[in-house]
Amino acid sequence: MPRQISSFFQRLGQNIREFTIAQRTVAIIGVAVLALGIAALTMWATKPAYTPLFSGLAGADASAIVDQLATDKVDYQLSDGGATILVPQADVYAERLKAAAAGLPTSDTGGYSLLDKMGVTASEFQQSVTYKRALEGELANTIQAMQGVKTASVRLAIPKDTVFVSEKQDPTASVFVATQTGVTLSSDQVQAIVHLTSASIDGMKPTDVAVIDSKGIVLSAVGTGVTGTGAEQSTDYEQRVRGSVQAMLDKVLGAGNATVVVAADMSAQSASRVEESFTSPTNAPALNEAVKTETYTGTGASGAAGVLGTTTTTTTPTGTSTDGSFTSADTTKNNAVNKVTETRTIPAGAVNRQTISVAVNKDTIGSVNVADVTSLVSSAAGIDSTRGDAVTVEVVSFNGQAATDAAAALAQQDAQTSADRMGEIVRIGIITAGILITLILGMLLYARRSRRQSRESIEVDEMLQVRPALAPAAVPFGLGAPIAPIMIDPSPTVAFGAPAFTPPVASERMRVEIDALAQRDPKKTAEYLRGLMDDRQPA
Repeated sequence: MPRQISSFFQRLGQNIREFTIAQRTVAIIGVAVLALGIAALTMWATKPAYTPLFSGLAGADASAIVDQLATDKVDYQLSDGGATILVPQADVYAERLKAAAAGLPTSDTGGYSLLDKMGVTASEFQQSVTYKRALEGELANTIQAMQGVKTASVRLAIPKDTVFVSEKQDPTASVFVATQTGVTLSSDQVQAIVHLTSASIDGMKPTDVAVIDSKGIVLSAVGTGVTGTGAEQSTDYEQRVRGSVQAMLDKVLGAGNATVVVAADMSAQSASRVEESFTSPTNAPALNEAVKTETYTGTGASGAAGVLGTTTTTTTPTGTSTDGSFTSADTTKNNAVNKVTETRTIPAGAVNRQTISVAVNKDTIGSVNVADVTSLVSSAAGIDSTRGDAVTVEVVSFNGQAATDAAAALAQQDAQTSADRMGEIVRIGIITAGILITLILGMLLYARRSRRQSRESIEVDEMLQVRPALAPAAVPFGLGAPIAPIMIDPSPTVAFGAPAFTPPVASERMRVEIDALAQRDPKKTAEYLRGLMDDRQPA
């Protein structure tokens, strides 16, 4: 080992021996904390990244897959109450293939694969039920592929075919959907589920599909379609109208100079209406015409004929003569008639009445033509005066304290963010500067110590060559204590008067003693070394 390194360890051991009990305790704690930090960092750096292998598993499937992972000696983690299994990312694809080869997971919804398991001896009832289960499984698998859907279950109610048309019923379906944590299905997604289900079954209408989520909320009801509750319909309609009107007013009056509130009364009832209307075409010929004429000639009395009254006056009927002749004409004509039969289904969600209130900032806008603003709002919102819609526009002074407070809060937040960013930069700079200064000081101390060790080595060698012996009381240690004499053998070991060298062990001991003297009393050590340099003899 080089002399510099060995001397460094010797000085380090000497310094450690000079530590007090408190210093040794702090040093031990620091070394332990450093070792634990290095161990934790190593464990974190070498820890593999885990990826979901399967999610939404039943208990039996999760147990079977865990047994397979234990057999393959693959690390795994369970989450979501055991329904999700996480494995290292490097093993996820291999384990999925092994699970698929083993038929896992088994508790799936089936699908058309159920038809492959039917035997030739299956009854008509079994075939019908299996086919319905296959349809339900395929629909559930398709719905589960939608974003945000965790699990789905479909139940179909398909009535039997009958020859009596008047007794035929439409099929219905109910869909149960469980979403992922923090996910709520939008109306468009519910509409997609409804149309997907209704289009898959022959004769099913979108209004015959019910969708319920895991919280028990009806997203689509049979007979009303994707309507949700009346409050949700009203809220959606109000937000849509308010957004369009507010966007228009922001461009006309400026952003923040007008506020809009919409209140809509919407119907929650649905109905079906059949209406027939008849019209006569202009100048259209008759479809058919029949004329019937009857003529009778008789030989009655010459007297007048008729019905005797109380005054014994006789009446002669029209078209007859006194001799008993009779003529009758009957015409039947069927004219062309236009017939229109109209069947309409009135869904829930029709607007019964809506009112719109607009407040314009008087302080910012000044004089505003209220009639023009009212006309613009009426056109943008589709106001129908026949159903009682109303628009109210008022020019008032806005309370700007909230805006001022919000601006002040934003400015304060920006200042705090800037201060935090600057503080972080300063902290990083201080840490970096501290590390750099520590490294520079360490390098300077190491270089200084290396130069001192080199100089001491040279001086000791020169001292061994020049001085034959060192007086015992020449150099005292600090505090007046005498030091042990440093003895050098003056007898020559080489011919022609060559100087004798002290063995390496004695030389090293001498250097250590001189170094200890320099640490205890640098002033006396400098005087001693100066005296040695003045007493040098030329070789």
